Formats: sequence, structure tokens, C-alpha cells
Amino acid sequence: MDPILLLKAAIMGVVEGLTEFLPISSTGHLILAGALLDFNDARGKLFEIVIQSGAILAVVLEYRHRIAGVFANLGTDPKARRLLANVGIAFLPLALLGLLFGKMLKENLFNAPTVASTFILGGFVILWAERRQHSVRVHDVDDMTALDALKVGIAQAFALIPGTSRSGATIIGGMLFGLSRKVATEFTFFLAIPTLGLAGVYSLYKERALLSADDLGMWTVGMLASFVSAFFCVRWLLRYISTHSFVPFAWYRIVFGIIVLGTWATGTVSWHG
Repeated sequence: MDPILLLKAAIMGVVEGLTEFLPISSTGHLILAGALLDFNDARGKLFEIVIQSGAILAVVLEYRHRIAGVFANLGTDPKARRLLANVGIAFLPLALLGLLFGKMLKENLFNAPTVASTFILGGFVILWAERRQHSVRVHDVDDMTALDALKVGIAQAFALIPGTSRSGATIIGGMLFGLSRKVATEFTFFLAIPTLGLAGVYSLYKERALLSADDLGMWTVGMLASFVSAFFCVRWLLRYISTHSFVPFAWYRIVFGIIVLGTWATGTVSWHG
């Protein structure tokens, strides 16, 4: 296996793991990283799908006891059934809209100018949301209603636009809808499992012609890098939200978006593909 290709795989894996659960858009960063590394052809796009499994495994490992408890007590615990149902409800809007408009969005919006513009817009949305007075109704993820879950699911659907950030949309949306910062973040983690998992399986099925045993080493490196970086990122984020807001991420989005737009407009960086 080409060592340069493995290095690219490791870099992309770290980018996926670090950005998947932060409100800064993993898709947007992968598009930009793929452009810089010349790793954005059909093979590279398939790779991006594969390495998401590493981030999923990180969440499963962090919440393994809670997840096991939910499935073990489905028959006896109404809270377990409610949480599972809420995750399913929240998953539906993105799944349905993705099936209807996913191909069109990928063909027209997966480019550096769109991603950079969405970075900036999303940053200002986070600043606006953080400066609002929040009225918290839900202090525990078990107390969420089906309507709460549906609202979060609708917010998540905005992540179909690259650069929006799935985690950012669900966390900020959840807070605006009355969830505590902790509840919104935890539910985002739970929702990531079916969202990333089923979307990945569906995408792999569609792109099955590109699957090759020759890419196994590249996938393994990328998945491991994604898993390790996502695991530490999840743990750090859970500690961070207890005493901090998302304002620093908003400013990061705005500054980074301006840099990308500036380098694209001037031709300093060739954000091709």
C-alpha cells in the first residue's frame, strides 16, 4: 500500500473524528481536506463514508452501558422504549429529505464556496442562539417527548446542506426548543448512531461497484484514526459543555469560512472538485 495514500487516509480519519460531533461540520471539513489532499474522486468519497463507522463506534463505546440497558429493558422500562422511539422519530426527517434531495444537493452544493458560506452563516446562527435567553424544559434525555424529538430531527435535516454541521444543527436546535445543553448534546450522540450508520450502509450499497479489497488497508487506517480521535473528542465535549458555550466554535466557523472564501476567490488555493 502506498504510504502517501495511508497518510492521507489517516489525516482524513482524524478530520472526521474531530469534526463529526463538534458544531463545525465534518462534511464541510472532509470536502475541503479532500480537495487539498487531492483525495476527492469517487474512491475518496467512498472512503469518507467508510470512516464514519469509526466515529459511530466511538459513541457506542462511550455509551455502551446505556445502550445495552435500553435494549435489555425494552419490555419493562417505558423510558427505554421512549428513548428508542424518539431516536427513530428524529431520524426520519433527514432520511426522507435525503432520499428525495440528496443526489441533487451533492451535485450542486458540495464545493468550497458553498461550504465556506455555510460555515460563516452557521457561525452567526450559533452566536445568535447563544445570546438568546434559553428557557430549559427538559433536563434529562429520558424526559423528551415525541414532539421534542421531531423538532430536533427537523433541525438535523438542515445538515443536508454541506457546512451546516449535523451536530451543530441538532444541539443548537435542541437548545432553542427547550432542551438543556447536556440533553441536546447527549441526544445528538444517540441520534448519530442510526443517522450515520444507516446512511453509510445505504451509500455503500449504492457505490458497491467501487468496493475493492485493495482498499482494505486504507479503510482500516482511516477508521482507526476516526475512532480514536472521535472517542477523545466525545469525552472532551461532554466535559466542555458543563461550563462553556459554543461561541468559540462560532468564531472558528466564521474565520475559517472567510479564509476559504478568500483563498478561493483569489486563487491562492485550488479548491478543486
